[in-house]
Amino acid sequence: MNEQPVRRKIKELEVMVAEVIYETPDTRTLVFFTGNDPLEYKAGHFLTIAPQQFPALERWTSYLEYLKSKKEPPRAYSMSSCPQEKYLAITVKEERYLPGVTPFPPLLSPILALRTAPGTRMVITGFTGPYTLPDDIESKTDHVLHVCAGSGVVPSYSIIKDSLLSGRKLRHTLIYSNKSWEDTIFAKQLLVLQKQYAAQFRVVFCLTRETNPAVFSENILSGRVSKEILKQYVDDASHQYVFACGPSISIFDKKIAKEKGVEPTPRFLESVLQSLAELGFPADRIKRESYG
Repeated sequence: MNEQPVRRKIKELEVMVAEVIYETPDTRTLVFFTGNDPLEYKAGHFLTIAPQQFPALERWTSYLEYLKSKKEPPRAYSMSSCPQEKYLAITVKEERYLPGVTPFPPLLSPILALRTAPGTRMVITGFTGPYTLPDDIESKTDHVLHVCAGSGVVPSYSIIKDSLLSGRKLRHTLIYSNKSWEDTIFAKQLLVLQKQYAAQFRVVFCLTRETNPAVFSENILSGRVSKEILKQYVDDASHQYVFACGPSISIFDKKIAKEKGVEPTPRFLESVLQSLAELGFPADRIKRESYG
């Protein structure tokens, strides 16, 4: 009899927020108490949270469902914890409503990021997602390049921690874009990891709107992630593996562009993928995820 692949079982867990960690002015890490439930997940996986369970959102959820004529779906949040750690955590950045840019005001992230206190109970569903290291990654490469923007760093942060803590023979380079140093999620933690694992991990920050010149240094750069910056950290495009995560063109962006008779403006992810292609990276060596 042929062996069939084992499918990961998605399960619901009732959790309690044990700790809320301030990361940036609009971003918090929620550490969950999960009781005795076994947590089987891979670094880079996400969980989902349904907005209908929160009484404070009941009227707003009903209103959005009326406007859209469909049920509001659960929202996905990548774990910022990793399987090597004893706790489960997600890191949530508050999404903002921008008229003409976002179709509807964000529903769940403002509550999770700014209005969730320790002791809050909720139901989560997990764990899944394709943004994970291949099991045979060490036979494919010895150097993984991560290119992230904003909260897109969350799954890569989990992957990097897990790889370093588990003793994998991999090097990781993270090129991480934000508007300012104050907006940079996990800035201190990433610098600590770089110091602890100097031979295996390097982080380069790119700040697009930072006005304080004292912030910049050898690995804290001014400007956007460019092809020239990426090129500095490419050993061999045919051998290296890339994880890219950040804002990309949305369905709403495409709709607005179509109405105006123009092509949608490339965002972070499209620009990075174009640069990687020009540097010779084959598509099967790039894992991508739209985020933020």
